[in-house]
Amino acid sequence: MFSPGTKRANLSRRKERNQVDSHSPVTPLAENRKSQHDITSIANRPSTGTPAPWAPRLSVLARIPPAGKSEKGDVVDPIKPVFIGEFPQVVRDEQTSILRKHIPGDACISGGIDREMCLSWIICGSRLFIWNYLSSAALNNCIALEIPSNVLDQGHTGRNSYHGSHWLLSVVNWDSTSVPTNKVARHWNSAGIVLCNQKTGALVFWPNIRESVNNLVISLASSDESEVTSSPVDGKTTPNGQRHGNRVRSSLIVSSTFNSMIASAVPGTQQSCVALTSSSSGELWLFYCSPAGIHRSKVYHELAGASSQSSDGGQLAGSKGYPRSLTWGYSLSSSKEPNWQFLLLTDHEIQCFNIKLFPDLNVSKLWSHEIVGTDGDLGIKKDLAGQKRIWPLDVQVDNDGKVITILVATFCKDRVSSSSYTQYSLLAMQYKSGVNIYSDIHERVLEKKSPIQVIIPKARVEEEDFLFSMRLRVGGKPPGSAIILSGDGTATVSHYYRNSTRLYQFDLPYDAGKVLDASVLPSSDGGEDGAWVVLTEKAGIWAIPEKAVVIGGVEPPERSLSRKGSSNEGSIPEERRNFMLAGPRRVSSDAWDARDRQKAVSTGIARRSAQDEESEALLGHLFHDFLLSGQVDGSFEKLQNSGAFERDGETSVFVRTSKAIVDTLAKHWTTTRGAEILSMVSSQLKDKQQKHEKFLQFLALSKCHEELCARQRHSLQIILEHGEKLAGMIQLRELQSMISQNRTEIQISGALWDLIQLVGERARRNTVLLMDRDNAEVFYSKVSDLEEVFYCLDKQLQYVISVEQPHGVQIQRTCELSNVCVTIVRTAMHYRNEHRMWYPPPEGLTHWSSQYVVRNGLWSIAAFILQLLNETPGLDMSAKSDVCAHLEALCEVLLEAYSGAITATVERGEEHKGLLNEYWNRRDSLLDSLYQQVRGSLGFRYQDLDEIVEDKDVEMLRKLSSSLLSIAKRHEGYKTMWKICCDLNDSELLRNLMHESMGPKGGFCQFVFKQLYEKRQFSKILRLGEEFQEELSVFLKYHRHLLWLHEVFLHQFSSASETLHVLALSENESSISSAEDGEAADHVIHEPTLADRKRLLNLAKIAVIAAGKDADSGAKVNRIEADLKILKLQEEIVKVLAADEVKQYVGGLLLRPEELVELCLKSENPELSLLAFDVFAWTSSSFRKSHRHLLEDCWKNAANQDDWGQLYQASIDEGWSDEETLQQQRDTLLFQASNRCYGPNAETIDEGFEEVLPLREGDSEDQILNDSSSSVEAILKQHKDFPFAGKLMLTAVMLGSVQDDVKVDDSPSPME
Repeated sequence: MFSPGTKRANLSRRKERNQVDSHSPVTPLAENRKSQHDITSIANRPSTGTPAPWAPRLSVLARIPPAGKSEKGDVVDPIKPVFIGEFPQVVRDEQTSILRKHIPGDACISGGIDREMCLSWIICGSRLFIWNYLSSAALNNCIALEIPSNVLDQGHTGRNSYHGSHWLLSVVNWDSTSVPTNKVARHWNSAGIVLCNQKTGALVFWPNIRESVNNLVISLASSDESEVTSSPVDGKTTPNGQRHGNRVRSSLIVSSTFNSMIASAVPGTQQSCVALTSSSSGELWLFYCSPAGIHRSKVYHELAGASSQSSDGGQLAGSKGYPRSLTWGYSLSSSKEPNWQFLLLTDHEIQCFNIKLFPDLNVSKLWSHEIVGTDGDLGIKKDLAGQKRIWPLDVQVDNDGKVITILVATFCKDRVSSSSYTQYSLLAMQYKSGVNIYSDIHERVLEKKSPIQVIIPKARVEEEDFLFSMRLRVGGKPPGSAIILSGDGTATVSHYYRNSTRLYQFDLPYDAGKVLDASVLPSSDGGEDGAWVVLTEKAGIWAIPEKAVVIGGVEPPERSLSRKGSSNEGSIPEERRNFMLAGPRRVSSDAWDARDRQKAVSTGIARRSAQDEESEALLGHLFHDFLLSGQVDGSFEKLQNSGAFERDGETSVFVRTSKAIVDTLAKHWTTTRGAEILSMVSSQLKDKQQKHEKFLQFLALSKCHEELCARQRHSLQIILEHGEKLAGMIQLRELQSMISQNRTEIQISGALWDLIQLVGERARRNTVLLMDRDNAEVFYSKVSDLEEVFYCLDKQLQYVISVEQPHGVQIQRTCELSNVCVTIVRTAMHYRNEHRMWYPPPEGLTHWSSQYVVRNGLWSIAAFILQLLNETPGLDMSAKSDVCAHLEALCEVLLEAYSGAITATVERGEEHKGLLNEYWNRRDSLLDSLYQQVRGSLGFRYQDLDEIVEDKDVEMLRKLSSSLLSIAKRHEGYKTMWKICCDLNDSELLRNLMHESMGPKGGFCQFVFKQLYEKRQFSKILRLGEEFQEELSVFLKYHRHLLWLHEVFLHQFSSASETLHVLALSENESSISSAEDGEAADHVIHEPTLADRKRLLNLAKIAVIAAGKDADSGAKVNRIEADLKILKLQEEIVKVLAADEVKQYVGGLLLRPEELVELCLKSENPELSLLAFDVFAWTSSSFRKSHRHLLEDCWKNAANQDDWGQLYQASIDEGWSDEETLQQQRDTLLFQASNRCYGPNAETIDEGFEEVLPLREGDSEDQILNDSSSSVEAILKQHKDFPFAGKLMLTAVMLGSVQDDVKVDDSPSPME
């Protein structure tokens, strides 16, 4: 249309098409391709270009010039479209019949592609042909529908139905409410067709084209009587085409045409759908189609209204041809909503309507948005200088329903040169944030997503009918690109990137006919859609690779439109040269890679510099010379100077060369016989293997291997992995050959063959250059993408093994697939072992067999086997044994893959917790299920250690579980190892496994100790500790009630004393253990009584003595004795307190020292008040310092225990002597407390009370300044009786600190 990807030098160049070029290799000469269809020749048909439809389709090899071929096989020009599908033979026959009967060019063929169902359709004459263009069986599975003659002839009296007939067709997917997970594998088992004649408005509805092609419903519009006829039809149409049925008055007129139609199935109904059409007369029609008939109703009239676009004369231009386009507001492929929205494009705005399906069918308008008006922020601003007319031509919505794209043509006049031109643009709109598009809206709902994208700034002025023939499609690759279809049969891809528009025109020679429609290849995994695909009139179906658009796209020419050429077209080399000078453009995704995952380093164009290309070419040249001469003189220096060692990973020139070797596409197979194909495949793979080995030799001899090992470990790893995959592919082919020999029909039955077809089909879909290749050919050629086998097993297993198949067939196919996986991975490991000296250091490198896609594929098969074992209880022993053998081998491979992935992840320092959890869960699930099957086959029940088991059963179990035990040992499957040891009652085996399996967290030893501990088998734990001393010490660190016994056994008496000491004063041991283990304790250990704690302290004292005297032994004994005294104090305190006040403490609950002191203070009991000072005395100095305020409270409480006012008054009244004063104060609590804390016979642990709270102010050098309570004297000064009885109180304290319970002599009074 706009700008061809391969340009012609000038218009005369186009005329040369009519001359036969005998040297052209593209299409064979006429005399070389004569067939039965050559009876009818086409005048002036070009001899080059796409093969004519009547000639047998040649391979891609026949269409490529000799310069495009090399030793690598078929090298396809990346800017050329790729042929992906031929027309079914019935379509070819019908086309031939039409060409024989009519003048070339007089027969008009309509056609299209349905994106959702992947169906293509063509109307030739009176027949409608429908087939799945992606299905390999489509050529033999084409449905032909006969269009009734009254639908063809109505309104065209005297004219044949071939000329000027235009059709609108919509495919209705009855299974739309249950969307399959894989779009590629969708089957169109249930589909309806709605066909509308654009000229007459006649409608035909086929409810189900797969079950009954003759069951159709017709709705006719009579131009003479302005009536509509609707009736169901069974069987063939009658010759006269007359139908009887309900007649509905209609305002349809022949002068208007229907220009757009959409349809969708009505949920909850049987083969009923709603179709909407818009006509150029401004009408919107609604059709309710069901097998019983078609109900037609006009919803709106004069939708377009009068346009306000002005011309030079100031006259208003009418809205001829509007409304233009209809489209759903969002995808209805899985919609069950009772309300649908659709958009309608008029001459100046977008209108949104709502369809209410239930309870009554109703259409209402929601909102409208003006896209052509005076406000440029809303869309396109009109009435600009030089602007004459604006035509909105088509509208499309992306799959997410978020972006609305409008194709716009603007007629302009240059005021300087007075020349007229047309400007083509794309306007992208999106919904404003916060707007509810599902309710009635009367405000602006859309906004510009980006500035208007100008496709061609100055194009040729065309007629309005030609503009109205243009159609827009969105969604293909490159992302963000759009394709524009014109009425003369061209298709142009527009790609906007980095503020620049590039155009690629799909332009086949005239003998290919027009482009009928375009669509997008579906994705194979529910991700982004694929490349553009176009349906031609005569040359089949073609795809436009993403790379072709990026490389082959050119800057928009000034004046270029349709097939008429351009006034400034340049040559191909010039365009390519300009592109290279402008710099390469980035490809957002790699069109050549069939991987579903995003690679760490893409081989996109943006990352391929000229230096990379030169280095790769140099490497290829040097390797070719090596193959011929065996010499590598100067190769390393040349490659180093070219920068070949600067890139690592997928972009390395060495990796690309290795990939080219293993992925070489061989010439097309010339046979379809299975045995011959297998022989060819085997030969091709071995040739690749020999060449790859030569490449490794070249790397070694040229010293490139040494450099790669030092600087590009990842690149070298990938190169050697290519060898692994090639070896695996060869072994896979041998396996296929062996399976085929055991079957009567080669390649037809069997899970492996179906898997090959599935993987090959996926590669073909993702790489459009392979679309004309056979699935098996693609599979065996794309060696580097061997991971795709596991991807398909993970995502598409249901298409290889169906749950509807008998269980026996499912088991057979599953075992076959399991054998395939194990064969591939083990062959790769064997290759790795044989070439281990070639590999770089593995630190941080993830092997391909350990990648996410491979692991998930292996797990998918393993999980399916587990499901079969659980769902098939009546399986015979031989079949179950076979299944378990396959599952065991698969389990080993899968766990090794996880082990490699975890190791590499840890070495890279990446987060691996999630991967570890997944590994542990899947490991335990597989090992447990496998061992359950082994035990079940012998009728075993779960045993415990020391239980008696019959010898014959033990030996059988030992034999069957030996391989499983080996896997469990390598992958720390401790639960399975424990069960096996218990069932075998083999303590020797258990001890051997404990010695061999020393993991990072204690290994199997810790697991065994934990199992025995949960079973309360403490004696067995301690007996094992005699042999596993260190391991048990680590385990018992959280179980101190057993740890001291183990330490005594080890003669570690000092440690045992510390353990016993801590245990005697600790909380509940079970709670400690469970908290530190992170698990709930199954068995509760009762809280020890005070007597138990005293016993533990006495044992600790004995252990200290047994350890011998050292520098710390005395302090340890003193501390233990002090704790014994505190326990005794607790007993005395509890006895003194009333039973109802301490009922919560009865039962031996250990109280902390501060709790004991608080109990004494709260009781206000003199005896307990004095015991509080004893508690402080037997605690540590640090305790007294940290609880100094509590100690001060004790002194305040002691002062309150006596009536000092009364004592003072008595001393005055009675005139006490010093002896009497001393005698009276002996009974006060202050005297007793002072004597206990500061007296000559006071006993304390560590430092005394004087260091914490001195008696008199200023006695301590460390006394805290400005502290009112920094001494006992300061505390007493705060007492209410101190102003008059202060001397007595201080005398009591001072006398108590010096008295040793003997009679006082006549020494002076302390008060003096």
